[in-house]
Amino acid sequence: MTNRLRTEIQEEEVEKELVVEEKKQPAKEISESALWQLFKKNVNAEKATDALPFLLFLTLLGMIYIGNMHMAEKSIRDIEKIQKEVKELSWDYKTSKADLAFKSTLSEVAKRADTLGIRESVVPPQKLKAEEVNDEH
Repeated sequence: MTNRLRTEIQEEEVEKELVVEEKKQPAKEISESALWQLFKKNVNAEKATDALPFLLFLTLLGMIYIGNMHMAEKSIRDIEKIQKEVKELSWDYKTSKADLAFKSTLSEVAKRADTLGIRESVVPPQKLKAEEVNDEH
């Protein structure tokens, strides 16, 4: 019983190898021969030298495209960095504005002035009147 199973497995493996070998050969022959024939018919030294300026132009365009992409990405990174900095400065501005509003309240000013020895006046202010002087020269 074990011998029969081993022979069946070995036969299946041999069949798979044959099928794989058969599939590889025709595909290679067709692709290589078709590509080689196309290359031989359409490419020669004269056509290659005639196409050289166009290929150089395409290479130049490719290099410009790559350089432009690098510059664009750098600009985007710079813009994001500046936007982050603007947000941080905006937060600092709002914090400073809130602190100033708190420190300029009457009670806070009175507390700070009290440490310097200055007290709030309890007497209301008086209006000074100036007399008009008629000077005729």
